[in-house]
Amino acid sequence: MSHPSKPIDQADLVYGLEDRPPFGNALLSAITHLLAIFVPMITPALIVGRALELPVDMTAYLVSMAMVASGVGTWLQVNRFGPLGSGMLSIQSVNFSFVTVMIALGTSMKAEGLDAHAMISALLGVSFVGAFLVCFSAWLLPYLKKVITPTVSGVVVMLIGLSLVHVGITDFGGGFGAKADGSFGSFENLGLAGTVLLIVLFFNCMKNPLLRMSGIAVGLVIGYLIALFWGKVDFSSLNGLPLVTIPVPFKYGFAFDSHAFVVAGAIYLLSVFEAVGDLTATAMVSGQPIEGDEYTRRLRGGVLADGLVSVIATALGSLPLTTFAQNNGVIQMTGVASRHVGKYIAVILVLLGLFPVVGRIFTTIPAPVLGGAMVLMFGLITIAGVRILMTNGIRRRETIIAATSVGLGLGVAFEPEVFQQLPVLFQNSISAGGITAVVLNLLLPLDQTEKPVFLSDDLE
Repeated sequence: MSHPSKPIDQADLVYGLEDRPPFGNALLSAITHLLAIFVPMITPALIVGRALELPVDMTAYLVSMAMVASGVGTWLQVNRFGPLGSGMLSIQSVNFSFVTVMIALGTSMKAEGLDAHAMISALLGVSFVGAFLVCFSAWLLPYLKKVITPTVSGVVVMLIGLSLVHVGITDFGGGFGAKADGSFGSFENLGLAGTVLLIVLFFNCMKNPLLRMSGIAVGLVIGYLIALFWGKVDFSSLNGLPLVTIPVPFKYGFAFDSHAFVVAGAIYLLSVFEAVGDLTATAMVSGQPIEGDEYTRRLRGGVLADGLVSVIATALGSLPLTTFAQNNGVIQMTGVASRHVGKYIAVILVLLGLFPVVGRIFTTIPAPVLGGAMVLMFGLITIAGVRILMTNGIRRRETIIAATSVGLGLGVAFEPEVFQQLPVLFQNSISAGGITAVVLNLLLPLDQTEKPVFLSDDLE
């Protein structure tokens, strides 16, 4: 049985790729897309800031620059300047792949005595240099596809989600602050986090696509209001804020750590193929070809933009960016594939990022409120990895690759001392699991006589 992926027929779209919707329709579509990405976009900076115990103003700056960089990146993607950009409604946002990596690397740097400024300088420095690997990879896509298949990409995404669950459940119980004051796992924290989770689940059961998509945002707002009523929100960080946040290149200086670069570089290369999958899905739902020269140019331009945007983002003080998959669902839901809608999204994101009160307000969200939404969000990332793994069907070979890679990756996460004698690349769960998947994918023979199992197959 074949399982081809076909582009959506142009007749199914309200506005095609090159159509220009009226202002009102375009603005409504832009806001719909923002609802899908806004929380996932600012969450990585909040997680890293909280886990590494960064100063509030530093975390707020990371959040603000994430919005500014996402706006700049989206503008480059949708406009397609020469070979740069996909020329589709490809929205840029913070790459979740780097959250656990940043936390692991930052924690080891703190253990070596680095203060917050030196640590962030080194983390953003290696991310800045590593982003050029993505730019270079854009021209090697035809060759890299043979090395890193959906099996490898699926394993990496699964490990990202599974690794982040630990961060989410820590906030679910009250966060690191609650561990320090003895309130971790209190009924108050669990009740607040559980309420947010139930609200998100309730909205995700709605038939209306817009309500389903807004579930996380609604859950966070209601949880925040409850926390406010209970007196668990601290507004002291909002005092004395400047009116505008001015992006400052290398605000915290520039430092480079070769060991950290090896890990960050591996994650960059592995995330290229997640971007390829997202861009392919965007082409499919936009009624564009998913094979041939035009498709190849779009992929190359999209990945090239991914790399350049991460260069810009890390220089400004944001975590690396990538193309977001969530927006493909919005295109399908609304029937609006016009790349011109992306221009509205880009402008709104930049404006939001320039006003520091926006970023600083997000830092006041109590840990249990954020944890209630993150547990589900990170679980969904894991499931997304499973879906990628099943893209071309799964045989016994793919099962062995996934099981071995996830087993070793999680083993590193649970017992970091296991591979202490090996290079630093194997001391991170995601890179260790990803490299294992690449090696096994190259070494294990493919049995063409075995029928693959697809998600759409009836297994009864």
